[in-house]
Formats: sequence, C-alpha cells, structure tokens
Amino acid sequence: MLVLDTNVVLDVLHFDDPAARPLKRALEMGQLRGAATPETFDECRRVLAYPGFALDTARQRALLERYRAAATMFDAAVPAGVPRCVDADDQKFLDLAAQLGLPLVSKDRAVLRLRRRAAPRFSIFTPAEAAAWLAAQVAGFSCR
Repeated sequence: MLVLDTNVVLDVLHFDDPAARPLKRALEMGQLRGAATPETFDECRRVLAYPGFALDTARQRALLERYRAAATMFDAAVPAGVPRCVDADDQKFLDLAAQLGLPLVSKDRAVLRLRRRAAPRFSIFTPAEAAAWLAAQVAGFSCR
C-alpha cells in the first residue's frame, strides 16, 4: 500500500504518465492499493473539476470511481512530529503516510524536499522510485 498524492493519482488515472505506468498496472492488477482519506479523495474530486482538465461530469465520476476502487479509505489523523510542508494542501498526504507508516509518492518539490525529515517514519518517493520499490517488493515476495 502507498499514499499517492493527487498529482500522482492524475498521472495514473488520467494522463498515463510513463513513469507512473508500473503503479497503474499494479493498482489495476490488485498488487497494490492506495491509501486515502476523505480529505485526499475530496482534493482529487476538486482537481478533476478544474476547467483546465475539460472533463465532463461523467468522466470525472468515472475517474473518481477508479480511484475509489484502487484505494483503501482511512480516517484522517494528524500524528505528532510530522514534517510540515510549505504547501498546506500537501500536508494531508504527509500526515496519512506518517499515520500509517506507508511510503508517499509525489512529484511535488515541496514534498520531496522533506525526505530526510520524514525518513525516520516513512519514505517519500517519486513515481519512478516507487515503481522500483514496488518491483523490489514483488521480487522479494516471489523469492520466498
């Protein structure tokens, strides 16, 4: 299970970013689940409605359903000692990763700058790093 920030969810579900394709395949095959909270899910809903995406309501709903099907929902908590992000919109993803002790996948520079400070509690990966981590997890599992 991984925490995917909104830009990575969009790369997986909408943009088909090559760096995120291994994550997309793993989610579609049930090898991986995303961790979400009502707040992270609502952010995705809000972003999909941005006029720049030009997505009609039906397409927005379909993308959200794909996200919901690939995610496990958790109640939001704000654990103590989580590094603070300069972008308050990203804090909910850091809090969730810390709460669950799961890696956070992001392309956001403000989030990526917090890697060292987060390292004692959870990892922060780019999509390509998360794909490599996932491959190592699968390889380790199949060798046992």
